Amino acid sequence: MLEGAAAEKQLKAFIAKFSPADQTRIRAARRLLRRQWRGACEMVYDNYNFFVIGYGATDRPSEAVISLAAQANRLSLCFLHGATLPDPDRVLRGEGRQVRNVPLESADDLERPEIQRLLTAAFARASAPLAEGPGRLIIRSVSSKQRPRRKPMRRTQ
Repeated sequence: MLEGAAAEKQLKAFIAKFSPADQTRIRAARRLLRRQWRGACEMVYDNYNFFVIGYGATDRPSEAVISLAAQANRLSLCFLHGATLPDPDRVLRGEGRQVRNVPLESADDLERPEIQRLLTAAFARASAPLAEGPGRLIIRSVSSKQRPRRKPMRRTQ
């Protein structure tokens, strides 16, 4: 695990693998979540399929509440216990037993009232309250093999 300034530097390198538009969306979404959920611990995974930043009260992955999941040209907000959240606006996607997600076209989507209600409900159900003060950033895992973080450019004939 990596923490502190070294973790922040590594996180920047992970995000730099994405296209400029994706980098902007990821950074803006992270900024909004960090501002709203100030005491949350950020757990970063640069895995084969996804680049993920999980948010929870502690550094235990089992206590994560939400995550940002990025692929080339795609960013989603995942609710790790979304199947049990009230969703009267029907914005959550997925049919698994536990996780639901919301695609994010831009970070501004995080400020939509229906998404704010889901975030508030998710953190209210967390197993532990968020700490006072700034949260921690921890690099939890990095895969040596990864899918491309940018879509290949199409050749025109």
